[in-house]
Amino acid sequence: MMSAASVQCATTAIVAVLFFVPSPAAAAAASAELYGSEPAVDVHPCQRECRSGEPAKTCEYRFKVEWYYTMSKACYDCPYNLTDCFRPDCVPADGVQKPIIVVNRSLPGPSIQVCLGDTVLVDVENAMMEESTSIHWHGHHQRNSPYMDGVPYVTQCPVPPHSSFRYVYLADNEGTHFWHSHSGCQRGDGVFGSFIVRVPKDRDIHRDMYDEDLHVLTVTDWLHQLGIRKFLAHYHGSGDNKPETLLINGRGRYKVFKDGFHTPLTQFHVTRGKRYRFRLINAGFLNCPISMSIDNHTFTMIATDGYNIQPVVVDSLVSYAGERWDFVLEATADIGNYWMRFKGLMDCDERFTKAFEVAILHYDGADNKKPENIPTYDNSIHTGIQLNALNKGSGLMDSATVSELEDAIPPINDLRLEKKPDMTLFMSYDFYSLDNPHFHKPMLYGFKQVTHKAERVYTPQINNMTFKFQSFPLLSQKEMIQPWMSCEHIKKDCSKEFCECTNIIKVPLGSIVELFLIDKGVTYNANHPFHLHGHPFRVIAMERVGNHTSVEEIEQMDRDGRIVRNLRSAPLKDTVTVPDGGFTILRFLADNPGYWLFHCHIEFHVEVGMATVFKIGEDWDMLPPPPGFPKCGNYNGKGLVSFLYPEDIELQYKNPNVYHYGFIDNKNDSRINMITTLDKWWPFVGGAHPYVSSIANTNTPYFSIVLCVLISVLLIY
Repeated sequence: MMSAASVQCATTAIVAVLFFVPSPAAAAAASAELYGSEPAVDVHPCQRECRSGEPAKTCEYRFKVEWYYTMSKACYDCPYNLTDCFRPDCVPADGVQKPIIVVNRSLPGPSIQVCLGDTVLVDVENAMMEESTSIHWHGHHQRNSPYMDGVPYVTQCPVPPHSSFRYVYLADNEGTHFWHSHSGCQRGDGVFGSFIVRVPKDRDIHRDMYDEDLHVLTVTDWLHQLGIRKFLAHYHGSGDNKPETLLINGRGRYKVFKDGFHTPLTQFHVTRGKRYRFRLINAGFLNCPISMSIDNHTFTMIATDGYNIQPVVVDSLVSYAGERWDFVLEATADIGNYWMRFKGLMDCDERFTKAFEVAILHYDGADNKKPENIPTYDNSIHTGIQLNALNKGSGLMDSATVSELEDAIPPINDLRLEKKPDMTLFMSYDFYSLDNPHFHKPMLYGFKQVTHKAERVYTPQINNMTFKFQSFPLLSQKEMIQPWMSCEHIKKDCSKEFCECTNIIKVPLGSIVELFLIDKGVTYNANHPFHLHGHPFRVIAMERVGNHTSVEEIEQMDRDGRIVRNLRSAPLKDTVTVPDGGFTILRFLADNPGYWLFHCHIEFHVEVGMATVFKIGEDWDMLPPPPGFPKCGNYNGKGLVSFLYPEDIELQYKNPNVYHYGFIDNKNDSRINMITTLDKWWPFVGGAHPYVSSIANTNTPYFSIVLCVLISVLLIY
């Protein structure tokens, strides 16, 4: 739902429509011999320099989501002829052939780059054979457009195969965001892309720190099989959940072809003496934080998750799934080529797969040779200051946490910092050895009954609850929410037994919420990045207590005054990590009415219920669904009648009001839930079948009988 201002903006807008597939954010390749050469591509008219006073645009895009394949026939002789690797529809990835799901046959998908105040209109066509889909606009808070958030069964029905869904919203919060599928494992299979909202230079507080804003850098962990196959092997067998490698802007060099050929790497062009803004997006899928460093260069962090921070110079950065970071690189090194190194941590580290990839920083005027030395996981050791380090607390000399950053502009009259919270919530989580019936059926193959430890799957839960999605969207069909669906109606001890419910936390509109995220850290030394839809939050504290902790310990620390909150200039974010065996404290202003998902951004975890939903405000505070908004839900067959029963036919004529769209209003009828088909098509002629449209004057058994007789006569003669 657009505001009056956005409607006026759309009325006077310049409509820019283009069906396109942009190249990755890297500039043209340095040489056809070493790197291949990227063909020139059209730039969407909305990707422009933003100027104050200029009219906004309506920016239209068409996304075709479909099954595809890396190193397909479209790649011809790639990588032996590197030019072939840049042909239209060629997705080389890291050289390993595998099924993928992509948008417009590109990886990453189309980049949406607009100006603040533009209207974004995206028609998503689901061209897959059997899977539904959706697109979430990660980092965009959807104020006045909550139905466009793209979360199946929370804000919308999933988009079925062979159908489309139009997302329309006002780009009203600036920064580096990204879009991705919010359905199943599709993000990990390739459905993601960048979403950049720029502002005019006179509104950019960091405008004097850089000369060029050209480079978008998307990193992700990457599997050599479909995500769902990995998921099933892990949760139902003895398969692991470890990614094999990483991709940088959809490229890597994992596979070594004959004579040592590789698929091309991503490279970024710079001119010595200039300063470049890079926009890094972590589109990660599994538990694989990614550290980045650039040989012979430091870089200056200036924004995170679309929000400006006080500049901080670092030697390396760790990003977690869903995070975005903007940094400035000064091209002051000798003219040459330099490795940009990306190392996977946690489930990607030296204990498991050593997931690792590189890109190339290419100075104009440098030769076409690759940088010196062969980079590997083991020889890529990050030294110096590291920002957002894995599982570390504050006050360390060699690292800085997010809570130690500061907002670029000291907040004035920010209720999140000045006012005491109206609500304080504690969310603790860990992995639990439960008989989760989805994976461990009690008395058959319960958790402790399974003899092979590799087949024992621990269940990640928030406050001992697994979130259950309903068959309908909570926002658009809120009238279908029943009391028995909530966690309040669970009577058993959820610390000992598996509990599953639709955990909706009600928050009065306008409240200040302080949220403790506590990683108990008992079962694993793990890490979980959390993402909040619909709202940004201030990160006011982050600490690691020890190898493990508890809610009681954190509460006692707070009572003793041992938790220091940054209530002066805490940074704004929408995705944040929590140290294992520690805590992160957030504050947000609940000023955006709707149902908003809050979840771990590791896909396997949210798919098994590591999530909750905030209901902000009351139903009457929320905007109504757009006209004709799709509906969905269970179908239980109540009221169906078999037209083989003559008394039902007579009933239809005696009391036509009993029937509603082919159903009979009699909950006690003994024949409900039964459809008789006789394996023939004719009983359903004229709309007797519930899925066939009916016309009043033909929806009778006599019409069907007459038609059948006529067809029989024609067949005989």
